[in-house]
Amino acid sequence: MAESKPSAEAMVSDVHKKIKAAFEAFDYETNNTVDVREIGTIIYSLGCFPSQTDLHDFIAEVEEDHTGYIHLDKFLPAMAKILLEHKYPPIPEDILLQAFEVLDKEKKGYLEPEELANYMTQEGELFTQEEMDEMLTALADHEKDLIYYKDILSQLTIDPEL
Repeated sequence: MAESKPSAEAMVSDVHKKIKAAFEAFDYETNNTVDVREIGTIIYSLGCFPSQTDLHDFIAEVEEDHTGYIHLDKFLPAMAKILLEHKYPPIPEDILLQAFEVLDKEKKGYLEPEELANYMTQEGELFTQEEMDEMLTALADHEKDLIYYKDILSQLTIDPEL
C-alpha cells in the first residue's frame, strides 16, 4: 500500500507547530515575543540559512515598530511562508565539508578556534564576536580546544525534510 501524502492543511499545521516551538524556546518572558537578536538562531534552528541581507530584510518585515522585539503573530505567518516555499535551503553536507577542507590548508582534520574565528569575522558575511563565541562554545572539542569539522557536520546541516 502506497504511503499517502499529508494534506496541505496537515503540512501547514506541522510547520506552524515547529515554528511555534522554536520561537517559544527564546520567549523568555512567555509573552509571545522574542528579542530581535534571537531571530537568526530561531531561523537557523528551523533549517533555513538566509544571507545576512535576507535575514535583515526578514527582521525588518516582522519587527514591531523598531522596538527590538518580534511578536509571534507576525513571525509565524512570515516564517511559515519561507518554510513552505523552501526558501533559504540548508547547505549540503558535502559542500560544507569542502569549505572546511579549504580552510584546513595543512589537512589536519581540525581547525583551531582562533583560526575559524579569524575566517568568520574577517571574510565573507562577517560574524559578530558574540555569534562567534556562541558557535565556538557549541562546536569546539572542549578537552582539546579544537574543532574537528568532520564530527560536527551533522550539527551544521539539517535534513531538508520538514
